Amino acid sequence: MSDVQQRIDQLVKSHDIVLFMKGTASFPMCGFSGRAVQILKACGVDPRTLTTVNVLEDPEIRQGIKDYSNWPTIPQLYVKGEFIGGSDIMMEMYESGELQQLLAGRAA
Repeated sequence: MSDVQQRIDQLVKSHDIVLFMKGTASFPMCGFSGRAVQILKACGVDPRTLTTVNVLEDPEIRQGIKDYSNWPTIPQLYVKGEFIGGSDIMMEMYESGELQQLLAGRAA
């Protein structure tokens, strides 16, 4: 595992909810990242306590997260170390109620 992959693995496994995104929760830098933050807010996740990784600040992380998850787009949501998906999957899961159940089951 490369150094960047180890850094990503550490981030994903040491926080209950991690969102790899463009920008920050308070200032998303793309529409998809903004939508992901809004979905999490709608599920009751406090954006101030949300662990986010701004991929625009680190080109290695930006490419590395795509390799780590084998998923080509950003944002990417991880809950308890498990890759959930991007904003489209988050929206589908939100609309079905599945995302709220998943997030309600996370450790406090």
